[in-house]
Amino acid sequence: MQRLLTSSLLLLTAAAAAGAATAAEPSPEGYWLTEKKSGIVQIYRCGSDMLCGKIVWFRIKPESPNPQGLDLKNPDPAQRNRSLCGLTFMSGFKPTTPPGAWEDGRIYDAESGDTYHATLQLRTDGTLSLHGYIGIPLLGASEVWTRDTQPVPACPGR
Repeated sequence: MQRLLTSSLLLLTAAAAAGAATAAEPSPEGYWLTEKKSGIVQIYRCGSDMLCGKIVWFRIKPESPNPQGLDLKNPDPAQRNRSLCGLTFMSGFKPTTPPGAWEDGRIYDAESGDTYHATLQLRTDGTLSLHGYIGIPLLGASEVWTRDTQPVPACPGR
């Protein structure tokens, strides 16, 4: 009986440790300042194990041809009057190995109106690498975002 109790206690301890390790897995959930510091993106869970991202703030330059921050390049003319603020432009990112990596995502580029395949990778320095590509990951471009912990300013035009 003592042996059974000891074995059960060891299994329970191991299960608790495994749960703690899973809970401590790095996550990109939160707010991120884009590489050029021209926007803030909120990454959040959408579905049981997927990540999505939406624009929560962006800078409009005074000489911008789009002073209202609308989705002017959208291939669907019915969507061209929607605001970029609050737009979910990242979707479907699924966890993969190593921990801190996500794949099979899609990212919409409002500057061109194109949608690309994408991956995310939390880097050891705490930054987030977003890689968008066409076809295969070798053909693409990456940006490095930094976590933003400041209060998010109001979107332009709101």
